[in-house]
Amino acid sequence: MSLLQDIVVFLCGFVVPLRLVAAQVPLPGGCPKVQVVNDFQAPRYLGKWYEAEKYFFVFELGGKCVTATYTDLGNGTIGVYNSNFNTITNSQSDIQGTATLADPSVAKLEVRFPSVPGNFGAPYWVVDTDYTGYALVWSCNDFGFIHTVTSWILTREQHPSANVLNKAYAAASKNQINKKFFMKTDQNDCPVRGPP
Repeated sequence: MSLLQDIVVFLCGFVVPLRLVAAQVPLPGGCPKVQVVNDFQAPRYLGKWYEAEKYFFVFELGGKCVTATYTDLGNGTIGVYNSNFNTITNSQSDIQGTATLADPSVAKLEVRFPSVPGNFGAPYWVVDTDYTGYALVWSCNDFGFIHTVTSWILTREQHPSANVLNKAYAAASKNQINKKFFMKTDQNDCPVRGPP
């Protein structure tokens, strides 16, 4: 095989399935239209968020105490630091990447993690947030006849109130993001760690 053929085989056999795995819930047809936050205020979004609920996500298998911390790296780039405690390996698991906004006022980010094979950009859309309590995040990869979806509910508090979660659920319902796929993230007995 030529080098070009090797690359095509790699892309078809590894990278595309990896993208299918990264966004976990497969559904028929193309990605639906979902509204995102307009007039997005990235500086207010920065800081630490706790994952309250999520769709199944293979990269977090066995994970608890999941957090995401966003920092301003300048030039429209946001630093991404995701952390969790893996109950399978009984160890801390961290990953760092970057997020960029095509349009600073629209909450459609593309996230990249250089340590992930393929280093592809993944959509990270902020569907709704009040910046101080909750954020509803959605990601969809379109493969024409099928699309794969992941969604997260992030909160500023490790143990959010029902009122905060209800705001995120209302935003999910408004955007036809199926709540039945959400799974609660364990945020109990978390190891104490310093900032990234």
